[in-house]
Amino acid sequence: MRTPHDARYINPYTDFGFKKLFGTEFNKELLADFLNALFEGEQVITDIHYLNSEHLGANQESRRAIFDVYCENTKGEKFIVEMQNVFQQFYKDRSVYYATFPIQEQADKGDQWDFRLNRVYTVGILNFVFPDDEYSPECMHHTVKLMDVDDKHVFFDKLTFIYLEMPKFKKKVNELVTPLDKWLFVLSNLSKLMERPPELQGRIFTRLFEQAEISRFTPEEQRAYYDNFKAWNDINNAVLTARREGHDEGHEEGREQGRNEKAREIARNLKNANLPVTDIAQATGLSPKEIDSL
Repeated sequence: MRTPHDARYINPYTDFGFKKLFGTEFNKELLADFLNALFEGEQVITDIHYLNSEHLGANQESRRAIFDVYCENTKGEKFIVEMQNVFQQFYKDRSVYYATFPIQEQADKGDQWDFRLNRVYTVGILNFVFPDDEYSPECMHHTVKLMDVDDKHVFFDKLTFIYLEMPKFKKKVNELVTPLDKWLFVLSNLSKLMERPPELQGRIFTRLFEQAEISRFTPEEQRAYYDNFKAWNDINNAVLTARREGHDEGHEEGREQGRNEKAREIARNLKNANLPVTDIAQATGLSPKEIDSL
């Protein structure tokens, strides 16, 4: 198995890799191109402006939210782009909660605000599949809006959630057709490649492969990436082991009690691996207080 030191290109599933490619002003055209490919004409993004990714609640006691990437287009529409590496029990709840921050910050503090909102988009790139076979194995791209359940029309089109179940993406490089196909292939395979495939041509992918090449990093960037890769790999291995053990012991029965016990078992294993409480909370859906009590 290739180690990160053997790889030519960074792993975009790591926090360092994802933010290197999508979270910097220098590479904002990569993010814009990815979003344009994702929206397939619904959005045409010509420029983006990065926003503060850390959001505090209404008071000191409120829980904060930290986005991987948070930006807006020239029309003031907001985009949260998240890489979610490990299964989280309440991931849907988390993504809805995060979407409330760009909604609330639009409130005009004047007396005459008419409650008009700009659109808010949440993009979740998931390194797992939704549990309980919620979608078929072929269905990996999901667009979710508020819908009238009776006649199935979109009731409110200014709040959109897009989820990509990346483990379901199976296309080979010679099967790539659309711009989105190419981006999903890059996300899935970049760290495994030793050469740039001929199918991934054009200025955008030239820039992406240049920015992803580890040998171009400064020594400080390389150390930061390798440290981040190790932390990412430790979390993934610990979660997979704990979930496998929990399944073997019969904890995964589909009931809330069983799910909670599974989450606690995962948390115990992650604690034993000396991982940060914030990472454990993200992986399990448990609160820091619950984790500390284990």
